[in-house]
Amino acid sequence: MTDNALDRLTLAERAALTSGESLWRTQAIERAGIPSITLSDGPHGVRRQPDDGDHLGVGHSTPATCFPPAVGLGSSWDPELVRRVGEALGRESRAMDVQVLLGPGVNIKRSPLCGRNFEYFSEDPRLSGVLGAALVLGIQSQGVGAAVKHFAANNQETDRMRVSAEVDERTLREIYLPAFQHVVTVAKPWMVMSAYNRVNGVYASEHPWLLTEVLRDEWGFRGVVVSDWGAVDDRVAALWAGLDLEMPTSGRASDASVVKAVEAGALDQELLDASAARVLALVARAQPGEGTFDAGAHHRLAREVAGQCAVLLKNDGVLPLGFQDSVAVVGELARTPRYQGAGSSHIVPTRLDDVLTEMRALAGRELEYAPGYRLGDAGRSPELEEEARAVAARATTTVVCLGLPAEDEGEGYDRTHLELPDNQRALLDVVAATGTRVVVVLSNGGVVRVADWDGAASAVLEGWLLGQAGGGAIADILYGEVNPSGRLAETIPLRLEDTASYLDFPGELGTVRYTEGVFVGYRYHDALDAAVSYPFGHGLSYTEFGYSDLDVHTRGSGEELVVRVSVRITNLGDRAGQEVAQVYVAAPSNDVRRPARELRAFRKVTLEPGASTTVRFYLAFRDFAYFHPVRRRWTIDPGTATIHVGASSRDLRVAATLVLEGSKRPVPAAITPDSSLADWLAAPGGLDVLQREMRPPAETGQSHSRFLTEPALRMAGSVPVRRLARFPGAYLDPERLDKLADEVNERAGW
Repeated sequence: MTDNALDRLTLAERAALTSGESLWRTQAIERAGIPSITLSDGPHGVRRQPDDGDHLGVGHSTPATCFPPAVGLGSSWDPELVRRVGEALGRESRAMDVQVLLGPGVNIKRSPLCGRNFEYFSEDPRLSGVLGAALVLGIQSQGVGAAVKHFAANNQETDRMRVSAEVDERTLREIYLPAFQHVVTVAKPWMVMSAYNRVNGVYASEHPWLLTEVLRDEWGFRGVVVSDWGAVDDRVAALWAGLDLEMPTSGRASDASVVKAVEAGALDQELLDASAARVLALVARAQPGEGTFDAGAHHRLAREVAGQCAVLLKNDGVLPLGFQDSVAVVGELARTPRYQGAGSSHIVPTRLDDVLTEMRALAGRELEYAPGYRLGDAGRSPELEEEARAVAARATTTVVCLGLPAEDEGEGYDRTHLELPDNQRALLDVVAATGTRVVVVLSNGGVVRVADWDGAASAVLEGWLLGQAGGGAIADILYGEVNPSGRLAETIPLRLEDTASYLDFPGELGTVRYTEGVFVGYRYHDALDAAVSYPFGHGLSYTEFGYSDLDVHTRGSGEELVVRVSVRITNLGDRAGQEVAQVYVAAPSNDVRRPARELRAFRKVTLEPGASTTVRFYLAFRDFAYFHPVRRRWTIDPGTATIHVGASSRDLRVAATLVLEGSKRPVPAAITPDSSLADWLAAPGGLDVLQREMRPPAETGQSHSRFLTEPALRMAGSVPVRRLARFPGAYLDPERLDKLADEVNERAGW
């Protein structure tokens, strides 16, 4: 269809194809029989709006299943579960006549303050990439496209339409690009969405290095690059860079500017044709809406998924609750659930569960309840606190539901602190003072500080945002119907000031500098061996697991390296449960500073009481490599690497070492008189030539120039030899330097 269709189009029609027809639809060319297709916000539900709807979540949308947002899914550490969510999203998209769902978001949680962290999976690129690919594979298995976003370095909401993220290439390659690369190469999404922000001064939607050199030429992406809504600053520059589709419609004046640029020779028509052809290919593979979806079945799936996303941070034995236990429930969030974030991902749910109702249903009786505080008002209410005190005093255990009000985090703005509202902190103190055993259940889209209050709790369950069935999932975990298996996808720091980006978030004067480099999240905390509240990967269960029989087998070398890692995991308790085995690599480095260890693989396994299983992982070249900032290539340095397997980045149960021979060094540049003394000495034969030439007169009694002694080399190694020759005591003839350089290069075979 695409070749013939393109040939039939006028220049103006080709330009029109590369911008939207309306807020949610691509441009139809009725004369040529080309239909439009519908795009819809996601990523944790289908936000199907009419064409005159809005992009920021204010207007109404068709009811759909609200699955746990990425902040919850990330804590599942379960790609198969995430894929099942994707399949359900694909079915609902087909039923609502949506051809492309805008998601998932795989941006890295650089700072816990990012207002949109609830839409992102993790602070780690491997976890984000694997789960993002799983969601894309699930969506696209139903004949619906996915659009992975926001490419790239979109890690804050402050000044998001203009801010320039200043990031060095090594940090981009190791932290902010790998999740996108994994999704693109493994799941082959139909679309990639460019970000609003600038990257090193260039808008992401107009960035030829990102959109063409990296995304298409290196990673082989063949789909459509679409802008975030309203992200294009210069339409012609965007087409030059590799952006195919501007969304939403910007009016036909924008199309006219493209036509004018082609006619004036300011835009190569081949580039426009290539983008138009990719849009045509997208339209050709899109399928019309059909059928319905089983809302009840999807709600049950949402409850199952949410039950695997909540993270049990702490438990002194109070959980699980018994059905006959004396239990009270406190907190407005218990009956008014906070289950998703605000903004363009806001879903109108098909139904909505709350913790209080679901706990009463499981217990089969009334449980005393008091709201304790008002949402959206941080002021204390003595009347509400006294009611809660009285309710808690009559119970052996009190479940206290705390969290962030919806207005505290959302698209378009960042948070300013990590604290719970003052009235909720005060309520916790009031309840704890009664002597009841306190179980805190949190509802929040981003990390909150727990260090100043979790000592008052017997158990803490981090519920994140769990979608429309989260209330039932929390009740299932509290009463032991579900054994908690969520693991932290981001570190919970002791305080905001302990985070790596603290001094450089959200930037100033239109620029944010990523001065922490690759030391993001646990990479930073673990490098310092700094105390945290709860580490990356942490999560408790109602059973215990043991690790043993670690075996590491290596074959190949260089880019053909394959390392097989196997470990035996045993359920040591009396309940069935799920464990997440996490593989971390500590690799050697000679030229750059590297993290103490980095997540390289993980697997979630289900085990009956007393059962064991052997889990195997396969690591490759990139799992031991870093991106060399000077050579601009992935590099393994020779030395000993350590492979750790455990239950978090700090709970490492077994370890083994292997010796890496290192990558082949690239052929060095030829020696010149302006090369440093160290470069001359590193070249084969360079030391011999300099020792021969730099000979002091016999009467000095010296065998060689003082510049060739070890102490002097430490100081003078960076000095260009041409300049060194001018120093007294060098004994080096400046007129012979060209000839000597030729001799060294000949000896080295350069």
